[in-house]
Amino acid sequence: METTISGSGSSGKVLLKKVLLICGILSSLLYAGMDVIGGTRWQNYSWISQEFSRLSSIGAPSRPIHLVLSPVYTVLVVAFGLGVWWSAGRKRALCIVGGALVVYAVVSLVWPQFFPEDLTAPVSAFTNTMHIILTVVTVFSWMLILGFGATAFGKRFRLYSIGTLLTVLVFGALSGLQGAALAAGQPTTWLGLTERINIYSFMLWAAVLAVVLLRAEKGLGSRTTPEVPLK
Repeated sequence: METTISGSGSSGKVLLKKVLLICGILSSLLYAGMDVIGGTRWQNYSWISQEFSRLSSIGAPSRPIHLVLSPVYTVLVVAFGLGVWWSAGRKRALCIVGGALVVYAVVSLVWPQFFPEDLTAPVSAFTNTMHIILTVVTVFSWMLILGFGATAFGKRFRLYSIGTLLTVLVFGALSGLQGAALAAGQPTTWLGLTERINIYSFMLWAAVLAVVLLRAEKGLGSRTTPEVPLK
């Protein structure tokens, strides 16, 4: 009787890795969906002048949808981080990126669930203080991810990563300045816009990284030795 080396185990691993990487694209799309859906559930909410985290603040009409979707987002980012780590091979920088993505995913779950903004309390209130701390941790994790990600591939991706890192730094600083005005009860005409440029520049980068790794997997697959029969 003739049996065949099917390679089903190997094919299953390749498929699983691709699914994990696709989670990177899906996570960015879900984050944008949370922003759009949350904003539409809050009458007179302004994406230009009001921050994203306000959508999950205590008492906000959009908070329930964020409490449901933020764990899904976390799961997708954790899956993506594992996919990046799995795809790293000998690229140590990608291993760090994958690990940092998992850390960022956990932080992104903690702040809306346990330390949301309380718009009725002063900045010094415990939940608001923790919210600020976790926001800083989030930005630093992005910087770590982008910095090491810039070294993982060729010149074009490196330049794109550096550009994204500079965008995060510049618009993060602008958001921080307006955040101080918000705490002082002053108008924040552009806070929502600067914060969203900051956020979505990273979200786009994560999706691009997923596409780059998926294309690399496809290239490896095309060079796979064909199956042979075992007699």
